[in-house]
Formats: sequence, structure tokens, C-alpha cells
Amino acid sequence: METVQVIQEQRVKDQMQDILVDISWRGIAHRYFGKSASWLYHKMDGIDGNGKPNGFNDAEKEQLRGALCDLSERIRRAADKL
Repeated sequence: METVQVIQEQRVKDQMQDILVDISWRGIAHRYFGKSASWLYHKMDGIDGNGKPNGFNDAEKEQLRGALCDLSERIRRAADKL
């Protein structure tokens, strides 16, 4: 069961592969989660700080989705001002 969850969570990171290097994950971790960058990186890798399986729960996935949508809107507004 834990292996299935890790594989599923790795897909979250894989789904964001296109934007991984272009986003400040540290900023997202702090602004939207109130957590450290390492916390978010571990979540994206599907592990906790000790290497045990512990990916995003449903609420955290929704929070990440909202954070990315908010960031995209902020980028769009900044671009529109140019």
C-alpha cells in the first residue's frame, strides 16, 4: 500500500516537470503553506524528512493547486501591466 502511494505522489512531481526549475518552491512553501522549502520538496518526492512514504494528502494537493493557480494569476496580471 505504501509503495502505491509513493508512486502516486511521484507522479505529482512528474506532472509539474515542465515548471519545476522555473518556480521558487521555497516561496510557495513559505507563502502558501507556512512551511520550509525542504518540507515541500519532500512532499513532492512522496517522502517525509526521514525518507518514509508521506506524500501530499488530498487537502495539501488542493492547497498546492490553489497556490499554482494564484501564482499564475499574479504572473498574468504582471504581464498585463507591461
